[in-house]
Amino acid sequence: MRFVLALLFVLVAGVASPLLAQMRDPVLGGRSGGHSVYGDIKVEGEQAGAKPIKVDLTLLTESRTTIARDTVSSNGRYRFNNVPSGIYEIVAEVEGQEITRFRVDLTSPLIDEVRQDLAFALKSSASVSSKATAISAADHYDRKPANAETFRKAANAIDQKRLDEGAELLKQLVASDPKDFQAWTELGNVHLLQSKYGEAENEFLRAIDLHANFFIALLNLGRAEIAQQKYDVAIEVLSRAVKLKPESADANYFLGESYLQVKKGSLAVGYLNEALRLDPKNMAEVHLRLALLYNAAGMKEKAAAEYEAFLKKRPDYKDRRKLEDYILANKKP
Repeated sequence: MRFVLALLFVLVAGVASPLLAQMRDPVLGGRSGGHSVYGDIKVEGEQAGAKPIKVDLTLLTESRTTIARDTVSSNGRYRFNNVPSGIYEIVAEVEGQEITRFRVDLTSPLIDEVRQDLAFALKSSASVSSKATAISAADHYDRKPANAETFRKAANAIDQKRLDEGAELLKQLVASDPKDFQAWTELGNVHLLQSKYGEAENEFLRAIDLHANFFIALLNLGRAEIAQQKYDVAIEVLSRAVKLKPESADANYFLGESYLQVKKGSLAVGYLNEALRLDPKNMAEVHLRLALLYNAAGMKEKAAAEYEAFLKKRPDYKDRRKLEDYILANKKP
């Protein structure tokens, strides 16, 4: 019996981004030791329990050097520990067939761990074929060999911080194939990094026109709108992102921040708290945002509770004494 695996989604949660780092507390220092990358493997379908599927994962450096491997059964969890700072690629395979590959950015000093979950739909096939198992990815895009090589070169240039070169290669690619939503998204990502927010906005919109449910394009379009102070537009876009992937701490965080900017604190609190629930460690600075909100509303006891929760996660915070004084003055005995 052979199986067909259809990739449903690749969930990205807790991945650091330059804009997110800017919006968090800038006084937080770096970290020592390696990073960790982990995630759950979920296989849906009635056959999954009867015959566990083995998923092989390979962690590659930017130069495509293999530094770690892991094999996980369906509904298990993979993990790569003590990974040095850098940008990596993880390749997932089943029975020797590549399902997907995705980049992982571990360059931020604010991020200890990055979580990326994989979920698959399992279908059985009555006949045994000599051909390779058919695997389709929801966010996959097939390119001609020449365009695939251009995309690879662009990715390498971006990984090596040669952003102008990467952008030019991506422009060549979308000129050759205007339907390549991934290339439009990557081009938008480059322009977002370069603070060219208007260009990034247009490129993310092109990607979304081609693939309405491409989560990364929606999330980063929301970031571009926030950077341009178009908060109402950001709310509309990020609401779609949260609906598509409610498990994304970043999407919830940015949506909450957008609601704060239009002075809708009651709505903001819900999304900020959800970001904290989803990623309590990496979203620790959200406690500071909530504390400021509660303090401004005269809810000092709740603000003190947020400061206290923050210090438990960031005990080496440089202004710890000031927060402790506030907690002592406002926390009920």
